[in-house]
Amino acid sequence: MKSAGFTYHRPSTVDGALALLAEHGDEAKILAGGQSLLPMMGLRLARPTHLVDINGLDADLDFIAAGPDGLRIGALVRHANAEHHPAVAEHGPMIAAALPLVGHRPIRTRGTVVGSIAHGDPAAEMPAVCVATDATLVARSAAGTRELPAATFFEGYLGTGLRDDELLAEVRFPAWAPTSGGAVVEIARRHGDYALVGLACRVDVLDGIIDDAALVFLGVGGTPVRVTAAEDSLRGQAPSEALFAEAGRIVSTTLDAGSDLHASAAYRRHIAGVLTNQGLAEATSRIGVTA
Repeated sequence: MKSAGFTYHRPSTVDGALALLAEHGDEAKILAGGQSLLPMMGLRLARPTHLVDINGLDADLDFIAAGPDGLRIGALVRHANAEHHPAVAEHGPMIAAALPLVGHRPIRTRGTVVGSIAHGDPAAEMPAVCVATDATLVARSAAGTRELPAATFFEGYLGTGLRDDELLAEVRFPAWAPTSGGAVVEIARRHGDYALVGLACRVDVLDGIIDDAALVFLGVGGTPVRVTAAEDSLRGQAPSEALFAEAGRIVSTTLDAGSDLHASAAYRRHIAGVLTNQGLAEATSRIGVTA
């Protein structure tokens, strides 16, 4: 199918883009990588009457910056560029682990990290990574700037806290501690397909004891799903195979997973438990801790 008719805009400044969003509201959509938006438009699942192309704004929105406060990624950074950027490998190891799992190489070459987050697909990797790392989303509009915590940003299937007049300008990840280990693991029918079930896993180990943990699942519901009961079972404990197996059991018995034509809820709960064990072992091994 062809998309419905629309008016194409290519502003020369960020302020110009924000002015267009303010003028057209929910009738406008931002075009960055277009790897999610354009297929939806072709299927008439999205029908914006105004398309605001921000690809001419590289000087303002195409940046990766690392500092004492953490890692910042701008709205026009392509997945492939972030995947191979040394600052991401050093300061955002969970991001580096997730990016090779995003689609296929042509998609990563054009698609953007921030665009994937703004799209809010619950089967995508980056929203789960944002929740697991306590990232902050920076939204800009003609009225000003808002900082939104990832924990509350994702509100439902393809629904986020982003307003119609806002551009998601960047994502900020907190500084990665040397005592933190992270992993992103998933099960998909084929590499590059959306995951049937995935896990973004972070573990903080101090003096041989787990101080904090995040277990955030993707592909199981309308948003990234965090299993706090399993996280609680890890805190204050020494990493061990038995501990990780128990966390997996808790996930398998408590995860609120959905069924669809790709997998049943029971299958997703079982796989989520398996991935919990795998992800925790991988995350702790990356900081030299053997379970």
